[in-house]
Amino acid sequence: MDELNKAIPIRVTISEASRLFGVSNKTIRQAIKKQELRYIVVKNRYKISFESLLNWSQLSTRRRNLLSTDGIGQYIEQWKIHNRKFSPNPKIIDQIKTEIDDNKV
Repeated sequence: MDELNKAIPIRVTISEASRLFGVSNKTIRQAIKKQELRYIVVKNRYKISFESLLNWSQLSTRRRNLLSTDGIGQYIEQWKIHNRKFSPNPKIIDQIKTEIDDNKV
């Protein structure tokens, strides 16, 4: 794979994570302490992996709801699919994931 095509990991601070996901700084710090989030330390500041934040936010119904109501989800109407006809077909999503996994090998 070409070096330019590799995804650059997105990392956010604790305060950015709390605002994006609609939770308190204390909740993010507790998740770090419990090792539920992946992070690095840069100049004595936590930089949390955005991917791990997304996964973590989806593990709890309460956090998932906070993301939609108090976090970034409240601003993005496109995330809310109102018409079932346009909802993604799970079979197609699985097929795409399989194709992506096959290309990685």
